[in-house]
Amino acid sequence: MIPFRLTFEPGLPLYEQVIYAAKKAIISGQIRSGHPFPSVRELSKELKINPNTAHKVVAGLLAEGMLEVRVGVGTVVVEPPRGTAAERSRLLKRELEQLVIQAKKLGLDLDSVLRAVSSHWERLGDYETEDGKTGELTKL
Repeated sequence: MIPFRLTFEPGLPLYEQVIYAAKKAIISGQIRSGHPFPSVRELSKELKINPNTAHKVVAGLLAEGMLEVRVGVGTVVVEPPRGTAAERSRLLKRELEQLVIQAKKLGLDLDSVLRAVSSHWERLGDYETEDGKTGELTKL
């Protein structure tokens, strides 16, 4: 059984959608550090996707440091590395650019976008800060 929910959307690459859903489940704590991650075969069968696509998902999550392969255990979820604030900001650059482009295409002003981001931020709840304080992500 796949430990996260996913509804495929047309127009977006399948592997990107699966990677996003898996990262969301890992970050929200739905899949905990040290727990097994589904194999390529399981992903392919459960999600009804091509095994090559499932392999691309696992390879992508491994490359991002979200998973690791442990001998005799299989692929497991790892605690993502913290990195510096600058590194974390750089990771968001692409997504922020996509958000800004989409908002401009829709004719939204900056205040509307900021209110929407703030609303989603609050809806998702707490997060781990650089000084180690933690909370829970909720309502994902």
